[in-house]
Amino acid sequence: MLQRPTKNEYPVYYVPYVDLVPEADLVQLLQENLQKTITLFEGISEEVSLHRYAPGKWSIKEVLGHISDTERIMSYRLLRVGRGDQTPLAGFNESDYVQAAQTNNLPLKTILEDFKAVRNATITLIQNLPDEAWENKGNANETEITTRAIAYILAGHQMHHCKIVEDRYL
Repeated sequence: MLQRPTKNEYPVYYVPYVDLVPEADLVQLLQENLQKTITLFEGISEEVSLHRYAPGKWSIKEVLGHISDTERIMSYRLLRVGRGDQTPLAGFNESDYVQAAQTNNLPLKTILEDFKAVRNATITLIQNLPDEAWENKGNANETEITTRAIAYILAGHQMHHCKIVEDRYL
């Protein structure tokens, strides 16, 4: 079982995401959360998927698209750091990505299919990393981070946003 990262393995702004991840087998948790996410979003109509809980907030479609985009980026970071690549990795502006994605123009089913593909790719990446790769250190967004921390961050990020959808949108 993959050990939980210590707080010195990632920037402080990721603490809320890592803290959401329970002590469990991470791959099993990612698989279970994939199914929970599918159930959550399959229960939302196209009309409701455009809902914003407040002015200036993302729609439900945009939240799901953001989850996928962020998981793609974090999985790429996980791959690079896990392979020992020391090249500094750039940050990204999540709001710019949401705007550029134009997910409100896509059917919710299509956005959900995209998330499934991204999550399944993340799971196989994590399953196939060698044990020694988990403690590798890299640099992302001008901060040091470990492979293990990235895996926990992406798990917690998805959990965080699904909870927001449940609590504020539905």
